[in-house]
Amino acid sequence: MVSIVGVSGSLRRHSFNGGLLRAAAKAMPAGSALTTASIAGVPLYNADDEAAQGIPAAVAALKEAIAGADGLLLVTPEYNNGIPGVFKNAIDWASRPADDIGRVFGGKPVAVIGASPGGFGTLLAQDSWLSVLRTLGTRPWFEGRLLVSRAGAAFDAQGNLTDDTVAERLRGFLAGFAAFVERSRT
Repeated sequence: MVSIVGVSGSLRRHSFNGGLLRAAAKAMPAGSALTTASIAGVPLYNADDEAAQGIPAAVAALKEAIAGADGLLLVTPEYNNGIPGVFKNAIDWASRPADDIGRVFGGKPVAVIGASPGGFGTLLAQDSWLSVLRTLGTRPWFEGRLLVSRAGAAFDAQGNLTDDTVAERLRGFLAGFAAFVERSRT
């Protein structure tokens, strides 16, 4: 069984990206499963706080979810043509202490998807994640891409995916990523 953990970079209750992650969990191919981890409760990174109090519980839970999975799916919003600060902050925390990066991220297959109300989807945010993922030593999957543009038309008011075409594209994307993760395990 291929295990993938998915993380949404939005804290909004009815976010498009939270809805995309929920849809992904339901659309996984046979022989694979997607569980979700949350960035809620992750404080702003401060090295003084880390030195004084250690790793916060919300960060420890996120790190263990990532470390325990065969693959990682980042579901990213795009704010001002880049990675949302709250999402980057959570991944920065998950890389602490630095000698733990290999255990949590080293060689981990990673895919990035996202939804945005704009016309370009999350193209720039997804591209911005590549340098971060490279630095963490992950294995990004480049064979597929999923950008949901004009997300207001693809999701309902509660953030649930309602667009059948996007749902079909999501299933195809997940099948490809799950196969990549499976190949990476051998």
